[in-house]
Amino acid sequence: MTMNRRDALKSVVLMMGGTMVGATAILTGCTPENQIEGLDFKPEDIAFLDEIGDTIIPATDTPGAKAAGIGSFMVMMVKDCYDANQQKTFVDGLNTINKEFKAENGKAFVDASAEERIAYLNKMYETAKASGDRKPEVIYMLKDLTVLGYFTSEIGATQALNYVEVPGRFDPCIPYNPGDKAYAV
Repeated sequence: MTMNRRDALKSVVLMMGGTMVGATAILTGCTPENQIEGLDFKPEDIAFLDEIGDTIIPATDTPGAKAAGIGSFMVMMVKDCYDANQQKTFVDGLNTINKEFKAENGKAFVDASAEERIAYLNKMYETAKASGDRKPEVIYMLKDLTVLGYFTSEIGATQALNYVEVPGRFDPCIPYNPGDKAYAV
């Protein structure tokens, strides 16, 4: 389920256009009225989300999603921006991943090798794509939240992207060579 940084950036651009689950809450700045009361995530849930995020965007020559604290970011987004149906879909999806992964591999997701995790998430993603709809929706939620959280984090913006402080100097023509980092402002 790994993606190169360029594909991840394209996903961020698409998400910022409003295709991400929960985008209406993000774009309007309002917390949905119907949310699950008392929705709580334990430290082991955050660790699980960190591992999923790090499987999607692993550490390479730059830190991965876990280093950016992606688990805590996902929890914050789900609790603050998702409505009750989306929250239920997310929590149920995580429970399904936990159970199915353990049944298929004989161990917990967090105890598995990177290759086993990648194979499982890729299979889940390919199944979702092949079905023609967004089921299981949790794989899209996890991917979207990982990419959004990573590239809006300090680590993602300053180490994976070419960060330019705003306001900054205006350069009307900047040479771009294939393989250069995209700019973050």
